[in-house]
Amino acid sequence: MFGKINIVPRWIIFLLDLGICLASLTIAYAVKLNLALSDINVVEFSRNILILTAINIIVFFNVKTYAGIIRYTSAQDTFRILFAVLISNGVFSFLNFVITALGYHPFISSTVLIINLLTSFLLLITYRVLIKYFFMYIKNLNLDKRKVIVYGAGEAGLATKRTFDHDGKVNKTIMAFVDDDERKVGKAIDGIKILSAQRLEQLIREHEVDEVIFASYTIPLERKNKIVDVCLENDVTVLNIPPADAWEGGKLNRSQIQNINIEDLLNRKPIEIDVKSLQAQLRDKRILITGAAGSIGSEIVRQLLNFDVGLIILCDQSETALHNIYIELEETYKHNNFHAFIGDVKDAKRMKHLFEMYKPHYVYHAAAYKHVPLMEDNPSEAIKNNVYGTKMIADLSVKYGVQKFVMVSTDKAVNPTNVMGASKRIAEIYVQSLNNSLTQKNFIFSNGLSYINDLEVKPITKFITTRFGNVLGSNGSVIPRFKQQIEKGGPVTVTHPEITRYFMTIPEACRLVLEAGCMGNGGEIYVFDMGKSVKIIELAKKMIRLAGLIPNQDIKIQYSGLRPGEKLFEELLNDNENTLPTHHEQIMIGKVREYVFDDVEQQLQTLVQHANANDDRKVVIAMKKIVAEFKSKNSVFEELDGAIND
Repeated sequence: MFGKINIVPRWIIFLLDLGICLASLTIAYAVKLNLALSDINVVEFSRNILILTAINIIVFFNVKTYAGIIRYTSAQDTFRILFAVLISNGVFSFLNFVITALGYHPFISSTVLIINLLTSFLLLITYRVLIKYFFMYIKNLNLDKRKVIVYGAGEAGLATKRTFDHDGKVNKTIMAFVDDDERKVGKAIDGIKILSAQRLEQLIREHEVDEVIFASYTIPLERKNKIVDVCLENDVTVLNIPPADAWEGGKLNRSQIQNINIEDLLNRKPIEIDVKSLQAQLRDKRILITGAAGSIGSEIVRQLLNFDVGLIILCDQSETALHNIYIELEETYKHNNFHAFIGDVKDAKRMKHLFEMYKPHYVYHAAAYKHVPLMEDNPSEAIKNNVYGTKMIADLSVKYGVQKFVMVSTDKAVNPTNVMGASKRIAEIYVQSLNNSLTQKNFIFSNGLSYINDLEVKPITKFITTRFGNVLGSNGSVIPRFKQQIEKGGPVTVTHPEITRYFMTIPEACRLVLEAGCMGNGGEIYVFDMGKSVKIIELAKKMIRLAGLIPNQDIKIQYSGLRPGEKLFEELLNDNENTLPTHHEQIMIGKVREYVFDDVEQQLQTLVQHANANDDRKVVIAMKKIVAEFKSKNSVFEELDGAIND
């Protein structure tokens, strides 16, 4: 019944405040006269009632003491009322002073004014607090409320409680706060005890807790994962509070308290990069990003815009995706030092026009076809885009004096079992051998391609390759697909019960790309520390549980079988490679086999000819000759391995 009570109109609160102030003045007179009410001078009392009422009407109207919703009274309302009471009694005191100065008897005793000030403030606050707690009591009578434990007794934890208190639609009651800081244990927030986080599992079981809300941003990831596992084992929903800078208008909104994402449990500690060195290298530089509309390319653009770069050229062949990222940048960044350029890295004339027009100092080459099954079905296109496209941009970088060329590669290039991975490995081989050739002599291209025939170039460009695994949330990655399948009610499809993958967030992968590009001297293949590999079936089960569902009961898990060219596990180095450390603990230099550029160039010329003829069989044979460790798996091209070995 009380839950249906509407918010009281402001004019009623205004009149109620005036009435309480009149009662307060009466109490002040009674206290002054030791409760001998018969001794009150009725004329003086009536006059002072009128004066005080007139003053309060003006003050309360301007200070807007009536504006707050009583059931949600806060400290801000308290200060507003205190300010109003001080002003009204101060004005009355000033009138007393003026009358006294003119030789007349004062309107009111100073003692009565002081008592009135204290009493009116106390009564105005008390009735608000009583109403507030009355509504909280009625709200908590709901026997169906979900029991909640808030992990974190800081500002975010307090904001969570206040959000619940102020939102009548929240059907939750906070049983306790838990915190890792033992100094807080035993204390209370708004009457709710703070307990040790070490007791969380015990509290969940003792109180049959329904939800745990993370309201702390300093919990170590390993600890957070253990807590989530405990919660999921006990059918407890896990929620998360966004960072304070994401709160709407500086206040936490109920809609922002959402189920924890799997990405939050796979993230690692923030990656630190050498910002000063990057700033020094990138300042006022013109930078080209190919594949700038993709998940990796677009994030590289966002991060580069935090530096004082001269101009960023966003190159991509996808019009819609490029338009979307460009609109985002226009809305986010005030400075307009970026330009969208539609073009295909395989289009020689268009790419030459790009380099002639902008003459970039740095190139980040992220353009690539990356979906394994599609490339297994279209080997010629994989070569045209991933190999010839890379060769095109690399050669133009040399021709137009680009200082650094940073190639984004993949762990699938290691011991490749599919066309996509092998195409990226061939691209790695080309840029590394080109770099080594340029450092040895002034090189003259004579590769028979019209765009660079007989061109003498200077050994300026430094070629750097970065190699890492899957990134969370990238286009076509497993996590967005699982989310879609769960939202549709399943089934969730996993290719194999033993398949594992490395994961890294897009921002941290791009930070490492920028750092590697900064530290590279040319010819290096940088390998990123991807952390621990994750079993995909366990990832799927956890995502289903985080959605509040039960695997194989609410959401079925089905095994679809390994796709063409797919590995059970990914590698960052092959058996014949090892690494050297760098100054960054999460970036290593892979010691890989080096190739002779003349031989590589001839092999690529043959490979591209087969690709242009769309002869997929000859394309794959040529690829296997270049990359000896390329052994097809679960693919129609497996038969070619034996043929080549024979």
